[in-house]
Amino acid sequence: MSGMAVSATLHCLTGCAIGEIAGLMIGTALGWHTLGTTALAIALAFVFGYSLSALPLVRAGIAVGSAFALVLAADTLSIATMEVVDNAVMWLVPGAMEAGLGDWLFWVSMGLALTVAFFAALPVNRYLLRRGRGHAITHEATGHAAMDNRPLVFGIVGFLLGGLAAAIGSVLS
Repeated sequence: MSGMAVSATLHCLTGCAIGEIAGLMIGTALGWHTLGTTALAIALAFVFGYSLSALPLVRAGIAVGSAFALVLAADTLSIATMEVVDNAVMWLVPGAMEAGLGDWLFWVSMGLALTVAFFAALPVNRYLLRRGRGHAITHEATGHAAMDNRPLVFGIVGFLLGGLAAAIGSVLS
């Protein structure tokens, strides 16, 4: 159960991270106010979180509408937990919400926020799995096919480290 909870949480984290980072990048690039940028990041976190969970279901032969219905039931609480915690951390780190994409503070804060969100959502996913909810629903629907989250997680970590390296490089040059 613990391994499955970690896998479910990593899967959720991946979608949330892609949406969060994309939303913050888009909002920042467009010069949006912090609140609008945060709203976009949260919306995209749900879109990417749901989409990443629906993809294996569709690949397993489940109709798109049915897949999204399963995903809404399976992932909403986990994604919501991650989003509340992730954004709370970003708002609590002094200067993080005002930091630009070229600022090391943005990347360090984002990494911290995603890490804290992972540990906040892990017990939520464990709870859901014990009750046959959450990713247990999608796991059952795909015939217990295992999800390999490593490529996506490595991609997110690489992206965060790349952003941090670019920000530090711009300061040093």
